[in-house]
Amino acid sequence: MNEWEKRYQEGETGWDRGDVSPSLYHWLDRGELKPCRIVVPGCGRGHEVLELARRGFDVTGIDIAPSAIAHMERHLADEGLQTTLILGDLFAQQLEPFDAVYEQTCLCALPPAMLDRYADWLYAHLKPGGKLFALFMQTGAEGGPPYHCDLLAMHKLLDASRWQWPTTTPLITPHRNGRF
Repeated sequence: MNEWEKRYQEGETGWDRGDVSPSLYHWLDRGELKPCRIVVPGCGRGHEVLELARRGFDVTGIDIAPSAIAHMERHLADEGLQTTLILGDLFAQQLEPFDAVYEQTCLCALPPAMLDRYADWLYAHLKPGGKLFALFMQTGAEGGPPYHCDLLAMHKLLDASRWQWPTTTPLITPHRNGRF
């Protein structure tokens, strides 16, 4: 059993809001994120995958925890929705680039030593002109997971040579458990 499956089995899923992130609704409602081919790496139980599918997106969700994927499969079947779900290590996947990536909890789950590799994965899996919709976990704590994703460090990781950052003030979306 992998570390993430163990956390799901033991109910140690403090990062899981139990519902769709308000940030996703913000981007959808403002028309910043429109139906397209999108990937959600480290999608967990897939609240966002389900909402995107409801809204007509061609969604691919990737997670390493079998019970998280099984949870999504049940909910997709209940709602008659179709997505592509991949159980496995995202770095092992050979996927065509997407129009968009929704990054919510994968980056903060990875050890800091893997972040450059993940940034390369993100870049390689976006079509030219594609968009990254990212939430950066602000734990303010040492260690992890989830790891603190300091915004200055994120600007260095996703630097201007490959990424265009918004010029607006970042949206702050407090977590319902108040910890992140």
